[in-house]
Amino acid sequence: MKKDYTKPTILRVGNPLYVKHGSSTQNYQFVRDSIEGIKIADLVAEFGSPLFVFSEAVLRQKYRAAKKAIDAVYPNVQFGWSYKTNYLNSICKVFHEEGACAEVVSAFEYEKARALGIPGHEIIYNGPYKPIESLERAVIDGAQIHVDNMDEIADINEIAKRLDKKVKTGVRLNLNAGIYPIWSRFGFNLECGQAMSAIKRIHQSSNLQIGGIHTHLGTFVLDTKAYGRAVEKISDFIKDVEKFVGYNIEFLDLGGGFASKNHLKAVYQPPEIIVPSPEAYAKEIEQPLKWLAQRNPAPKLIMELGRHLVDEAGFLITTVVAEKLLSDGRRSYVLDAGVNLLYTATWYKFKIELEKENKGIAEPSILFGPLCMNIDVVDESIMLPRLSRFQRLILSPVGAYNVTQWMQFIQYRPAIVMIDETGKTRVIRRAETLEDLNRMES
Repeated sequence: MKKDYTKPTILRVGNPLYVKHGSSTQNYQFVRDSIEGIKIADLVAEFGSPLFVFSEAVLRQKYRAAKKAIDAVYPNVQFGWSYKTNYLNSICKVFHEEGACAEVVSAFEYEKARALGIPGHEIIYNGPYKPIESLERAVIDGAQIHVDNMDEIADINEIAKRLDKKVKTGVRLNLNAGIYPIWSRFGFNLECGQAMSAIKRIHQSSNLQIGGIHTHLGTFVLDTKAYGRAVEKISDFIKDVEKFVGYNIEFLDLGGGFASKNHLKAVYQPPEIIVPSPEAYAKEIEQPLKWLAQRNPAPKLIMELGRHLVDEAGFLITTVVAEKLLSDGRRSYVLDAGVNLLYTATWYKFKIELEKENKGIAEPSILFGPLCMNIDVVDESIMLPRLSRFQRLILSPVGAYNVTQWMQFIQYRPAIVMIDETGKTRVIRRAETLEDLNRMES
């Protein structure tokens, strides 16, 4: 029996445009013809495809909303910008202008922060490997170092002795806050006593002092109550530490882990439903932090947010370069952007928007990247109308980790542009050339 064609229903909800075909929710098309008022066609005409695009307005909005939420529950808050999430200079500068210090996890990131003009005392130095030379520079600069292991404590102690300095360190903990897997490879475990052993090791040195306590529960944490459970455990630990050393800590660093509105592949519900607001995270830490908030002065509460602040500000424009039918009947499309640019495609099913409305019924499709590798799959299962060659798609959110974990593999890496708050577009990283790649060879 022939099925009657149902004319698409077009629903305008700001930008993007939503086009519904028939009654199935799987047949929605998401249509976006511009980013922050700049036409997709104009962006590609000027800067090429593929193209990363960032919105400065979204970066600032996300930062201010998150900061306001934490400020509402604690009197002394410092945000740190997580460089590993996206260390493009222009992205970092936006967050530093908003008041964030730099949170780095390597010698490379430390040097990048200093090159951007961030003074040492505004850098938090994290990570499991800090080379001796880098540690010494951080000590001289007065950076806040969070120790990760006993060997690092010994290294800092030797540096402090040689420089005849008293160094305040943070101590990183890992603990069971009810989310799994536990990130037990970082820092000292609380439950088995390693954390207190680290405190004792630092306290017995005449050149070291406990500055504060740090933890980071993980990434894309959807269980807000985990933060409350963590703070309750850390509060008990801080009381024991202060009793042992005889003075009060100066800061508590709760790390990051707040989710962005991205769609985890393993989760059925959409991010609009399951991703908590910054107020929801803040609410869970308010009560267990009250005893510290009532001190005068209250110890500094540090949050090192990354993904939550930058992810939704990033878009990737890509172009269909070929089409073919697979043996299982699915229609497939080859794009000019693949997993070389979208490392996080391993975990996330991005929102995929069309630059223009397509006629026709959606059908099972697969999106491949341009790499000569079977694993180069951008989306392995998506309902799409028939796409034409050279049609453009817009993927989001892609602001977190993709431009720090991308690969120079088979393809050149493309340009990255930012649209500022006045609507002007500027290149913040130009496209690669063969000369760039050959420059390091001999």
